[in-house]
Amino acid sequence: MNMNLIVGILGLGVVVVILVLAVVIITFFRLWLRALLSGASVGLASLVGMSLRKVNPSVIVDSRIMAVKAGLNISTNELETHYLAGGNVVRVVQALIAANKANIPLTFQRATAIDLAGRDVLDAVQTSVRPKVIDCPDPSKGAPVVAAVAMDGIQLKAKARVTVRTNINTLVGGATEETIIARVGEGIVTTIGSSESHKRVLENPDTISKTVLARGLDAGTAFEILSIDIADVDVGENIGAQLQIMQAEADKQIAQARAEERRAMARAREQEMQAQVVEMRARVVEAEAQVPRAIAEAFRSGNLGVMDYYRLKNLMSDTDMRQAIAKPDAKPGEGTPSA
Repeated sequence: MNMNLIVGILGLGVVVVILVLAVVIITFFRLWLRALLSGASVGLASLVGMSLRKVNPSVIVDSRIMAVKAGLNISTNELETHYLAGGNVVRVVQALIAANKANIPLTFQRATAIDLAGRDVLDAVQTSVRPKVIDCPDPSKGAPVVAAVAMDGIQLKAKARVTVRTNINTLVGGATEETIIARVGEGIVTTIGSSESHKRVLENPDTISKTVLARGLDAGTAFEILSIDIADVDVGENIGAQLQIMQAEADKQIAQARAEERRAMARAREQEMQAQVVEMRARVVEAEAQVPRAIAEAFRSGNLGVMDYYRLKNLMSDTDMRQAIAKPDAKPGEGTPSA
């Protein structure tokens, strides 16, 4: 009984092993056979291990076949390592093949570093072989032209095309196309701004490209600038005249403000003087009010007689008459003290 049970268990185990081997063979046999026939053999155990490590065996096998056919010696362990690191194995192998055909020194370690840095390593190799043209400025990301003002105040609008090729050695850590566009735009603005006349720039637009190219704008970038060509230069607005108009308007407003300030001060001074006149008139009226009192005091003290008083009255009447003759509209007694 026990022997039959043991034999049954062993038989079941053998069947399970055979089934597992059959599944493995059915699953990986085609990959193993394709790699073997291509000269890039990969063991069945390696294929099973890839599957257990969650590595796509098809990607590794296809990449190794491409590398071997191109004469590159890249092991499956290196390909697996890059795959597990999150890299694009197929893209890296394609880049290495392209670099090898173009005699560009590119190692597997550098290619994987470029790929893991987020750069398209295949595009970088292709750009090294076939330079590409960058529009400056990029119309899809901002203004379509670079506007600058010459020393005579005339605005010029320029567009440039920069021919670059990838520098593999500085691709990791190097600045991108945006930096090239920004530097070229800055160089165009500086060159136009330092020109005494906009006519000189229009006569020789190549002076812009020569000056900008001599500045070494590709330093610290992932590219090597081959040429800078000015595609178009147009005359813009007369910025100098507009600034002068704005300055004149500002000066006018300042002068008006100062004139208004002086006018306000004059009005304040006028009001002050009118107040002083009213005050002086009040003092005069106050002084005139003392005259009758003085006359009465003179009567009481005996310093003024009746005849003296009548002579004073006659003198005042004579004064009123003369004033009435000199000013027909004036009423008799106006402006003279009454007794």
